[in-house]
Amino acid sequence: MVAGHLGTPESLIRHQLLDMTAGYLSFRCDADDFLTEYFSDICTEKCYRSNISACCSREGIITFFADVVINLLVSGPEEIPELRAVLEKENRGFKCVYLGKKGCLWRVKPVVCEMFLCDTSKNKLFSRKPGLVQEWKALKKKEKSFTWPDRPVLFDKIESYFKAAGFSSSLMYMHNSPGLLRVKKLAKMRDA
Repeated sequence: MVAGHLGTPESLIRHQLLDMTAGYLSFRCDADDFLTEYFSDICTEKCYRSNISACCSREGIITFFADVVINLLVSGPEEIPELRAVLEKENRGFKCVYLGKKGCLWRVKPVVCEMFLCDTSKNKLFSRKPGLVQEWKALKKKEKSFTWPDRPVLFDKIESYFKAAGFSSSLMYMHNSPGLLRVKKLAKMRDA
């Protein structure tokens, strides 16, 4: 549904949304660089190869509607049918439906997936390199500037655009989650 609305790579809406998400995509590159450099070996060995990963469990995935939109904006035309195909299959396994033989099928993983680090992994790295704690905290703070609706944020703007275009999805947490709606209400009261 989202891919159809975005249209061709040359469509105006696609270019507008790419412009809107440029800062977020830059943040995601920074986060990916940090995680690849410091956590890739730890996480691959501890969880992925051992099959004990809770982060990629079927019920452990939280995907925002904006995650879907952003991923489809940057995915190649050959990747979208693969994503659609896994959604059409029943997932009887214990892993996330998007977890393939080479890892996540998403070009830009859901932010909750990208920014989750288990305590074991954090303790292992930060005990060896305590200076990295502040860098990680800065990335977590930056994440909130796109996702935590106590002020206008990108994820809410994307949902609002698609709601105005007639879309409805259970993944529109900015408009459906009682907790996030309360955050927005309290922010409005604070700013009034």
